Amino acid sequence: MNDAFAAAQAALVDSLVAGAAVPAGFDDVRLATVRRALLRKRSGEIARTWPLLAAAHGHDWSAIVAAHLDGVAPKGSLRDGWDVARALRAAGTLPSPAAEELASREAGRRYDGASAPTRRRMPAVRRGGGALFVYVGGRTLRLRGLAG
Repeated sequence: MNDAFAAAQAALVDSLVAGAAVPAGFDDVRLATVRRALLRKRSGEIARTWPLLAAAHGHDWSAIVAAHLDGVAPKGSLRDGWDVARALRAAGTLPSPAAEELASREAGRRYDGASAPTRRRMPAVRRGGGALFVYVGGRTLRLRGLAG
């Protein structure tokens, strides 16, 4: 593969998934259509990793993912879903089942938003959606009704 072709291909990928400008010679409307399709696919992948988060939003799920991740390079469904859940929590719009799912993940793993999540080594406690999650001994325990 020559350098010019590789550069054009990288520019096209950046335009489709990372919000870069449309490369010269490409149709803006067609690329926008492909970008939307890729965001829908991405929302499906995130839904498989974050089922409660996706289910809590029903038919609006793809639009929510698009609103939060359009123009953001994919980091994988676990991290992308985590970012969406945190953004919704910060906005005060994270439904209770999704808050529990997020709290459970945050109890057992550490995620800084930049690098891959890592397992916690020390015990941790997180609250969300009416449940308390305790991570100890490599397991996350769910205690309902104690998050009040």
